Amino acid sequence: MSTPSPDAQAITRASKSNLALAFVSLPRERREDMTVFYAWCRVIDDIADDPGQTVENRRAALDQWKRAVQQPVDGESTLAAPVRTLVTKYHLDVSLFHELIAGVEMDLDGVTYQTWDDLRLYCYRVASAVGLISIEIFGCRDPLAREYALQLGLALQLTNILRDVGEDFANGGRIYLPREDLAQFHYTAGDLAARRHNEAFLALMRFEASRARGFYAAAEKALPAGDRRALVAAEIMHAIYRRLLERMERDDFHVFGHRYSLGRLRKLSLITREILRARFL
Repeated sequence: MSTPSPDAQAITRASKSNLALAFVSLPRERREDMTVFYAWCRVIDDIADDPGQTVENRRAALDQWKRAVQQPVDGESTLAAPVRTLVTKYHLDVSLFHELIAGVEMDLDGVTYQTWDDLRLYCYRVASAVGLISIEIFGCRDPLAREYALQLGLALQLTNILRDVGEDFANGGRIYLPREDLAQFHYTAGDLAARRHNEAFLALMRFEASRARGFYAAAEKALPAGDRRALVAAEIMHAIYRRLLERMERDDFHVFGHRYSLGRLRKLSLITREILRARFL
């Protein structure tokens, strides 16, 4: 067992993310390995979003990481060797790392998705692929865990998209909602730019929330009983983000100028509940 690098620990602590918070439920070795993997995810995402670099430079940095997850490269990050150790230790599928990089690369070309199938590919790459790697580090054994990770990743990413719809548009005009859905509910990019919170917007958001709830239900159905304890960190994420979606729905999606989150005590309550459920059910 090896302790994650100070870089990995610092990146994970600084993120203050729900996923990093869920690591408390893991055994020490798996927690430390997930810290390395999560830090890598953050680094990849930060490269794609770095406004101080040209698109060409960002692509070059991501291309370097595609190689670095398989073999040493010149000028590589201090995280590269620990990530390669994870790949070997857990027999991880390198193509999933490449899928995740391909997902953040989609943000480099200006964000617009015509159909749900287009957006689904993005969600798979930036969220489901993370889950498919994570279940190996968690120690899952049941093949159903892959379906669980796939569906939960779609649910979590779509919830994020709904929460951040205003912030994303302010950040370079990014629209992650499918244009065919905007057209269906007669809500335009101009409406989004004007931050119009009207009946069309509510109908659109409720439609997407219903889609997300379908993925949460599919993940719940696929949850393998034999891996229930191994998946406790994922179930913490499931619980937190499902409550977040419910809160947005109850509040009629006032996402312009307000970022929804759960309070620390509520999160701790959900974490405790999921740990107890995994242990005793």
